[in-house]
Amino acid sequence: MKLRFPGFKILDRYILGKFLATYFFAIAMIIVVVVLFDYVEKIDDFTELHAPLNEVIFDYYLNFIPFFINQFSGLFTFIACIFFTSKMAYQTEIVAMLSGGMSFRRLMWPYFLGALIIGSLSLTLNLWLIPISQRHIVNFESQYIKRKQNAKFNRHIYRQIEPGTFAYIRGYNDGSQQASFLALEEYYSGTMTRSLEAADVKFNPETKRWTAPRYTKREFDSLGVEKFEQFRNLDTLINLEVAELGEINDLIQTMNITELNEFLDQQRAKGSDSINIIEVEKHARFAYPLSTFILTLIGVSLSSRKVRGGTGLHIGIGTGLCFSYILFNRFFEEFAKSGTLPPGLAVWLPNIIYLFIAIYLYRKAPK
Repeated sequence: MKLRFPGFKILDRYILGKFLATYFFAIAMIIVVVVLFDYVEKIDDFTELHAPLNEVIFDYYLNFIPFFINQFSGLFTFIACIFFTSKMAYQTEIVAMLSGGMSFRRLMWPYFLGALIIGSLSLTLNLWLIPISQRHIVNFESQYIKRKQNAKFNRHIYRQIEPGTFAYIRGYNDGSQQASFLALEEYYSGTMTRSLEAADVKFNPETKRWTAPRYTKREFDSLGVEKFEQFRNLDTLINLEVAELGEINDLIQTMNITELNEFLDQQRAKGSDSINIIEVEKHARFAYPLSTFILTLIGVSLSSRKVRGGTGLHIGIGTGLCFSYILFNRFFEEFAKSGTLPPGLAVWLPNIIYLFIAIYLYRKAPK
């Protein structure tokens, strides 16, 4: 028994099939090329650090593929749309459809169904699957990629653990679970009021406590006069997970949407300075899949008209628009991370701008 959609005709199946086939073929071809180039670039590290072949294939490249598909999904949706639509336009197939009484709006139906399939795949990858694959990639790179081996944790880590209280940790080593220096600082109205400092501190993952053989307490009065005392055997609990000591961007990319929301709530309670970065990641996971519909509308509207330059001209104009969309995305995200723009507005603004472009092109397309 065949699955049928209301009003879904042979022509719709033809367009949808062409759309999805072109999209997945383009993705598959570029994945092969990218994997080969990446392997050639990293083969020295794999050989020198004795990376097992099964881990290279299954832990690294098999998890790399979903990330790559999602990263360039919008671009290849756009290219697929333009490629086969402009080919149909050049062969006057679209003219025949419109002359036969089909409206341009009706022509968009199979395209939007294809965009729904691709967008749903992208959303699922973004929210749930890519964070899982990123964990495998991060673990693999920390073992077998030289430049990544010591990049998991920052040399100097400064985090706000609650409003007015900051933790500074230097030289944390995940293997020994030790840091060369720890300082807890309390501020009032921008002025430090007291601090606790210790060298050679050790973290206990079971109790979540930090210990050191000796430590120093410093207090500052309203005139800035310092008073300090030295003690033995530090044993303290800090409102800071070891995972938070790493690069914040690497950390949040390994979280699914539920974990990301929980982490965002925790950082808000602490008054963390990383809130904007986390919110940008959260909004981007929803905004990027929805851009599939916008880019599809632009692609069809651009390439449905037969022009002298043919497919090449359509692909050139379309690719320029698509890359400008990606550039706008990165541009506004950096503004959001720096606090210049609200994260929600910054992430969704490119979609809003290009939605207006899509509507304009749609109205100018052949009716």
